Amino acid sequence: MPAVHRRTVLKGAAAATGLTLLPATASAARVRLTREEHRVVVIGSGFGGGVTALRLAQAGVPVTVLERGIRWPTGPNAETFPHPTSPDKRIFWLGSELNLLGLVSLPFEPYTGLLERVPGVGMDIMCAAGVGGGSLVYQGMTLQPAEAVFNANLPEQLDYARMDRVYYPRVARMLRVETAPDELIASPTYHAARVFRRNAERAGFPVEKIPMPIDWSYALRELKGEMKPSYTNGDCAFGVNNGGKHSVDVTYLAAAEATGRCTVVPQHNVTSVALGPDGRWQVFADRIATDGTVLEKKILTTQALVMAAGTAGTTRLLMRARAHGTIPDLPDGLGTGWGSNGDQIYTWTSLAEDFGSPQGGPVIYGSLEWDDPARANTVIQASLPPLPDLRTTMLVGYGVSQGRGTFVYDPLKDDAVLHWPLTADLPVATRIAERINAIGGAAAVKLNTTSLVPSTWHPLGGASMNVVCDLAGRVRGHRGLYVLDGALMPGNTAACNPSMTIAAVAERALDEIVVRDVGTVF
Repeated sequence: MPAVHRRTVLKGAAAATGLTLLPATASAARVRLTREEHRVVVIGSGFGGGVTALRLAQAGVPVTVLERGIRWPTGPNAETFPHPTSPDKRIFWLGSELNLLGLVSLPFEPYTGLLERVPGVGMDIMCAAGVGGGSLVYQGMTLQPAEAVFNANLPEQLDYARMDRVYYPRVARMLRVETAPDELIASPTYHAARVFRRNAERAGFPVEKIPMPIDWSYALRELKGEMKPSYTNGDCAFGVNNGGKHSVDVTYLAAAEATGRCTVVPQHNVTSVALGPDGRWQVFADRIATDGTVLEKKILTTQALVMAAGTAGTTRLLMRARAHGTIPDLPDGLGTGWGSNGDQIYTWTSLAEDFGSPQGGPVIYGSLEWDDPARANTVIQASLPPLPDLRTTMLVGYGVSQGRGTFVYDPLKDDAVLHWPLTADLPVATRIAERINAIGGAAAVKLNTTSLVPSTWHPLGGASMNVVCDLAGRVRGHRGLYVLDGALMPGNTAACNPSMTIAAVAERALDEIVVRDVGTVF
């Protein structure tokens, strides 16, 4: 990235610029301040950021992508990602405690790890960090909503026919989605998937293979002993070490970087954003070491700023800017319309069926109950990590919910905090519970971990379309400011996990932005 001006500042001077204070580990050090100018800055490298980077770069526009986390390169027999059965500092973002399934995390040293738990009132948000964003750790279910459910929950002006014809297929091609081959499903470690299908069909529910962004030949090679297990033993909850997973870093971002017009910059933690006096956008970021130590402070000035830091990151940055007055006149609806996508995560312990261990993953089958748009939902089976045989596997449900939460700015924390009514998802949670009980059968124990520790891996909303932004992600009243991530979604994504719809909406937006905004707005 081209540096325009450099000077060295102390902690007090850095604070005077509006940047956050340095951590204690670096407070005595002299930290350089760097100023840079860019055509486009994208904050975040997940689905929205990846689509934005590629399509602008292909249109001839130089793009800089800021990512707070590190790169996670994979390959056969790699040890890049942490293992769920032996957690270490790589799981946690700078010491954040995940509190998975109600268990207190171990006190690891700070590290720029994969996951951060963002506490809220009534609901916590699980956020990813790393080049590729949430695609690094998501299970990979790449589902396109049915037309009736889409139109009931997303703006009809998005034009489902065009989304179905152009944008959903474009995402599917980029992610190279495939369903699991029968040869793999028939293998011993996929017994739990076969039991799920059998029981769901016995209960009268439809079952189908779930499209996944995975080259399943990697899993077949594991069965042949050509690679150590990663897919076939369920050791993929925190990233797939063997490779073969078509995450954003190896698809959209790799293609963007290959144009020569996209620079992805890891370990750049954005602390605030502002509208500069000259009408351009300013991004304040810390370049950090893997332990969080601030190595350099940066002020990046840009003609166009794309917020793609995830629902929590984007919404909180914009709400802090409104509270500080650094971006005036942001729309009143900012921080509203937040939804959990109806997430419900269960353990399924069977007294009648031994699911076996290890269990192959990540996801093979799902049951899509989409006939009624008002209560459409999806239930899938997901593998446990390679634990001793506990006669247990995982069931996950999500679906249409009208429940909404709101981010509230807390001046004492200088942060926006999610407030969530505990019964907001009750209708969809009740239907998912009915279906899971029917699938699990009477001789089983089904434990809803979401009710014990309310959290979601699918946060949506906060800067929603038709409230804060238009359908192309343009923030109303602010030329050159865009939101293109889960924050743009109106609280749910029509009974599907969000990744495919976030990417497809971003693809649609970039087609419009390239035609109308490139060369005029920026």
